[in-house]
Amino acid sequence: MVTDLFSPTVLIGILTSGVRLATSYLYAAIGETFGQISGVLNLGVEGIMLVAAYAAYYVVLKTGDLALGLLVAILVGGAMGLAMAFISVTLKAEQGISGIGVYLFGLGLSDLLYRVTVKSPQTVTGFQNISIPGLTDIPVLGPILFNQNVLVYGAFALVPVAWFVLNKTSFGLAVRAVGQNPEAADTLGISVARIRYITVTLGGALSGIAGASLSIALLNLFQQNLTSGQGFIAVALVYFGAWKPARVMLGCLLFSMVNALQLWIQVLNIPIPSDIALMMPYVLTIVALMFAARAVVTQPAALTKPFERGE
Repeated sequence: MVTDLFSPTVLIGILTSGVRLATSYLYAAIGETFGQISGVLNLGVEGIMLVAAYAAYYVVLKTGDLALGLLVAILVGGAMGLAMAFISVTLKAEQGISGIGVYLFGLGLSDLLYRVTVKSPQTVTGFQNISIPGLTDIPVLGPILFNQNVLVYGAFALVPVAWFVLNKTSFGLAVRAVGQNPEAADTLGISVARIRYITVTLGGALSGIAGASLSIALLNLFQQNLTSGQGFIAVALVYFGAWKPARVMLGCLLFSMVNALQLWIQVLNIPIPSDIALMMPYVLTIVALMFAARAVVTQPAALTKPFERGE
């Protein structure tokens, strides 16, 4: 029954699932925010997430060590981010096309490695929920916010950290200067290439954590195209959030809540065609981009524009 969706138990379940599902979006979108503010658009986020998700899963499958699996995902993501930085910053390739190339590479590589090394679906024991004493007992909010796994807590803690770094540190000032006016930043002694390398590599590392959050925390398995477009949605969320970490977080929560809603619709056997339910997050992506188009005027002035010293 549709009325079941409005019962307190189901509503709490939807909100709890929504917070958990926001994790991968948050890591990937915050990482992409750093890169875009410095002037680099990375459409390869989806591919980075896929390879890192496989790497984390495979390490945990073979060793059972979650910390090692997460570390490998960070290193793999960082390495792919570094490759994207080399292509975009040093080679000055067109960022949209090179990003799609990184995505296709990640999609193919992750599927190939999975088929060769694992072959059939196998689950792993992932990160477990950690109840925060005292806070978990808060009515309604307690089970929603304070009974999650460590990667969920880390994702939401990342938002104020990102805001502080971008707005209250000299590094953040340099990042914003490079993204707005790289020529002026260069005359002030700021290395445009170095800043962009750092931000895109950082974005790759955070995308690696995003992938790991799926394979060793949320689903505890790996399969072909595990991310199902989440990397592209994360890129869209940066535009939706107007390059502000708090607004990006709100966008992530909006998308994850819609995703949680469609999952609960299927669990409760509500008479809505499953195809329509599955379409909901993607339809919301299109609607969000329609509104985000108005904010394009506020985007970093040098976004997607290669920098040539001396121009």
